[in-house]
Amino acid sequence: AALYAPGAVLLPTVSNKVRTTPEEIEDYFTQFLKLKPYGKIDKCNARMLAPDTGINSGVYTFTLTKEGQPVQVQARFSFTYKKIDGQWLIIDHHSSGMPEPVAA
Repeated sequence: AALYAPGAVLLPTVSNKVRTTPEEIEDYFTQFLKLKPYGKIDKCNARMLAPDTGINSGVYTFTLTKEGQPVQVQARFSFTYKKIDGQWLIIDHHSSGMPEPVAA
């Protein structure tokens, strides 16, 4: 949660609850880490919008452990960053599963 600015919004991958406080963001990642995730970024784009504002978006693939079995989740993400007091912090984070099955 320390990477998120005060007032940041997290729309997480494996939860339907919108997280808007540091406690809610930390709770999400505490629960998420119980799934023993690992992953890779498949595609990523980054842009600076202003000297103190940047965004990046892309697609990543997570492998999670559910009921003792590995499960792959392909998701898309977007982050908005703001430089606050010399530190880059996340002000908006969206991650959601891809709407269509992965093509074979």
